[in-house]
This record gives sequence, C-alpha cells and structure tokens, in this order.
Amino acid sequence: MSHTPLILDHVYEHEAAQPARVFLTQPIGGGAVIDYSWARTLDEARRMALHLQSLGLPPGARIALLTKNCAHFVIAELAIWMAGGTTVAIFPTETAETVRFVLEHSQASLLFIGKLDRAPSAPALPPGLRCVALPLAPPGSAPGAERWDDVIARTAPLPGRPQRAADDLAMLCYTSGSTGEPKGVMHSFGRITHAVACAIADPQLALPRGVARRLLSYLPLAHIYERAVVECRSLMAGDGQVYFNESLETFIDDVKRARPTVFVSVPRLWLKLQQGVLQTLPADMLEALLADPATAPAAGRKVLASLGLDEVRLAACGAAPIPASLLAWYRRLGLNLFEGYGMTEDFAYSHRSTREFNAPGHVGVACPGVQVRIADDGEVLVKSPGQMVGYYKRPDLDRACFTADGFFRTGDRGELAPDGQLKLTGRVKELFK
Repeated sequence: MSHTPLILDHVYEHEAAQPARVFLTQPIGGGAVIDYSWARTLDEARRMALHLQSLGLPPGARIALLTKNCAHFVIAELAIWMAGGTTVAIFPTETAETVRFVLEHSQASLLFIGKLDRAPSAPALPPGLRCVALPLAPPGSAPGAERWDDVIARTAPLPGRPQRAADDLAMLCYTSGSTGEPKGVMHSFGRITHAVACAIADPQLALPRGVARRLLSYLPLAHIYERAVVECRSLMAGDGQVYFNESLETFIDDVKRARPTVFVSVPRLWLKLQQGVLQTLPADMLEALLADPATAPAAGRKVLASLGLDEVRLAACGAAPIPASLLAWYRRLGLNLFEGYGMTEDFAYSHRSTREFNAPGHVGVACPGVQVRIADDGEVLVKSPGQMVGYYKRPDLDRACFTADGFFRTGDRGELAPDGQLKLTGRVKELFK
C-alpha cells in the first residue's frame, strides 16, 4: 500500500540527506549560541521519543509544552510525534488558572517545561503530573521534574522511521479563550501536511532563486501563525535555518544575528519598529530622503539595516489588521510587506496579499486550494486544506461552526471584491460565548 509522505517523513528525509546542515540556532546568553544540525536535532528527538515510549503512555497521549520559543520546543514536538503522541502547546504568558484548565481538559500525560520568565506556580500543575525540564527551563521549574539532558544522556535513539497515520492527531491548539474558556482545535498530520505543502508550492511565498531562507522565531510557537509559517514549513521544506529570540531586550540584536530573509510579524511590532526609527530619524527628514529618487533607495536600505531587516525578501503581517499607512511606509522603504489572514481553525492557511493583489484595507486573495464565500449575513465562510478536524470534546461547537457543505464559519464579516480580494469589515455576533 502506498504511503503519502506526511510531515514526519519529510523530516526523516532531511535527516538522511543533509545531516550536517544547521537547522536551529539557539542563543544561550552573552552572545553565545548552540547550533542544532538536522542530525543533532533528530538524535535528541529520537532519544526523548524512546523515553516517552518507555513510560507506557496510551496511543495518541496528549503531551504538553509550556515554554517560550526555543530549539527544544521543535525537538520536543518531534519527539512527541515520533513516540505516537499529540502535542498540546500552552502560551507561556497564560494564567495559572488557564494552564491548569488546558492540562486537565486535554488530559495531558506529561508536561515539558522550558524557557520561561519564572517557574510555573504550583496551582498551574495538576498533582502527580509527570514533568521534564527542557535545557533552558528556570531552576525549580517543577518539583521532581526530570532534566532533558539527563534523559538524553542515558537513552538510546529510537531507530527507523516511526510512522503516523494521516488521521492521527498531531496537535491540539488551544485558542486564547477571549470569548469564553479556551477551545482545543484538533489538527491531524494529513491536514497539516496538506496545508504546508500548498504554502511551499505557492509561488507568491517563494524567495528569489539563490536566496537562503533564514528566519527568526519570536512570535509564540503556541500560536498557530508561528507554528505553521515558521516551524512546520521549516520542518517540511528543510531549506531554512531558524534562529531564536533570546529576550525582549536583545530583540534587535537577535534580528541582526539572524539576518532574516523571511520575517513575519504582527501590526503591534511593525508599529513599534517604525516608532524606534522615527525616534532617531525625524519623520520630516526621512520623508525628504524618500521623496527624492536620488536618495530614496539608499535611505530605505539604511533604515532597514538599522532594524536588521535589510536582507528580508519576504515580509508578512498577520493576526490582526495592519493600518494601510503603516503598510505603505514599509513598502516605501523597499520592504515587500504583505498581509495575511488565517485562523487557528484553518492552520493559518486562508488568504494572503500578493504582488498583484495588495489593495490597502484588504487581506489579499484566497491561498491556492482555499475556497471562500460570503454568507447572506455577511459572514466569511472558508474551506481550507488546513481545516481542523474539530474542537476537542466539543461536538456541539463543531455543529455550530460548520455549514452543511463543510465551510467553516469564521465569525468575521467581510466583502469580496470582483478580483477576489477579501476585505474584513467586522465581527458577526460571537458564536461561542
């Protein structure tokens, strides 16, 4: 029986074909970094996977991750998948109450605790929950937690190419809970693979020939945007190097270390970067330089270089609408900044602007393979290759949020222009409060 390659199969191919290639670069303080090649990444993941298997967890066991972005988020996720589990990533900024809710609702069998500003408070952790502390976990992260490095040192690597079925759950992604208690969005290996494969094949998201793909991972990996666009795409394509952000204070230094060629962000940060520029270079002076064709290109390059973004060839903004004036400001600097629209429920694969379709106030056109239509009440309905399997333990919500023919009710109100560009105009009545 033929097996359609899934995301893990692609990972095994990279391990075999380019073992020495650096995949992940982790800062460890004082300007020092640790590089993880594909071989080292998979060696550690295989050792932890064998350890997880030795614990006798049930098939599809939910295994949680509570950590800021770091190399071991990716390595632990691979270990969970290879061991037969399902990942539950928790935002490191969540309250103790929400952390506890997610761990109990998902019936997590084990928790990886990683890079955090402080150890989680005791009320956040259900009694008796088995814990493993990742290398950058704060001291005293959890009483009795095993240390990742100790487990790796004593455990052999899991051999072969452990397989997962397309219908197996890869991850539960809990929404923020801004409209009630968090909902666990179920994503299968098959649908993740399909969505990411479509994104990789999309010429609008390709870099120019010969440009290396370098990314900085700093938006929360527990959020679907970073998980899909940075982590899962890098795992499947195998063509990028992912650098990690050390801290808020070192952000610009982190960007300059990575020299990203792909940079994804959110409106709040694009605005903050602009404000930083205008504190050192008055707006009227910059305007004069950009208005003069003789000085505009050099001025734009200099501003982008000050932010560490002068080598970016693909820049994206998502998660919230970006003001048209801010979009225009970056484009005048020479940054090819595009907007995107996606949701946890479609694995962030829905709409993106392109070189041809990028009208201000719109989120572009449907990504390849995505169907969209506007309901009679103005709600945007989407059917995506990355469509979720459903909400964990909430068949009532599944019934409410899918149309009879399988379109997802986004909860957003919108309009479609004749050329297919989508404009979001507001929210319909909250469905799930």
